[in-house]
Amino acid sequence: MRLPTWIAQHLAALRAVLVFTVLLGLVYPLALVAVGQLPGLNHKADGSLITVGGDTVGSSLIGQSFTDADGNPVARYFQSRPSAAGDGYDPTATSASNLGPESVVDTIATDPEESSESLLTQVCGRSKSVGELNGVDGRRPYCTDDGVGAVLAVFRADGLTGPVTRVVSVNQAAPATPFVTEYEGVAVEPAQPGEDYVAAGGVVTPIRGDAPAEPAVPADAVTASGSGLDPQISPAYAELQVNRVARERGADPAAVRKLVKEHTGGRGLGFMGEPGVNVLELNLALDKQFAAR
Repeated sequence: MRLPTWIAQHLAALRAVLVFTVLLGLVYPLALVAVGQLPGLNHKADGSLITVGGDTVGSSLIGQSFTDADGNPVARYFQSRPSAAGDGYDPTATSASNLGPESVVDTIATDPEESSESLLTQVCGRSKSVGELNGVDGRRPYCTDDGVGAVLAVFRADGLTGPVTRVVSVNQAAPATPFVTEYEGVAVEPAQPGEDYVAAGGVVTPIRGDAPAEPAVPADAVTASGSGLDPQISPAYAELQVNRVARERGADPAAVRKLVKEHTGGRGLGFMGEPGVNVLELNLALDKQFAAR
């Protein structure tokens, strides 16, 4: 007995679904798992984990922080770049901050939980901290001495033109002292929590200041990677930290630089990206060769 056409078509579709479910849902994944366990591939397939004394200390593919219980940098270790993934380097929350170049004004709310820093203030604060940790000039253009974005909201008599009538340092909340005392002859006020000076008509005006054009602190020391999981830092950021790490470990800076060079990888395929220093592997090599004092 011949089945109706529509039933035959549905049975053919069901058979195709079952066949492809077995092939692509079972056979293919299991085949990839089996290939991944072949000698030479199993380490990478299992996450490129690094073990010391039988304990897993991390992965060479995922960054991590080298801080104490209070979140302060441990001076004897090289520090990683910042991370915006969860609470830091969280593979389940990998993401960027979604803040861009125009993020220069902080949100200063009456409830501190609702306050947030602009990208500019985050960069300024990180640069100041990195500079203090490593004994270098942490100043950057458009940053105040106290580590926030040097930005004014300038009010003019006729909106965008006319004489200045009021000026507010939008990223410095009262009772802080504004980073400049006056602007075009008008005294600068600190910001008041809960006020939106941009919505009120203030023109956002970044002030460059007298910081060097080429900051001593590299860009990757103050910005998070797109994934938030980057395990590497630039050779420039590693070099910035050499003297501090050598001092803390009582080691010769030249010997520490040699270790940095040994753990510096080249460009992908010889031309993609930039050279990078794997921070976890470098710190483990430091612990092995130069025990902390």
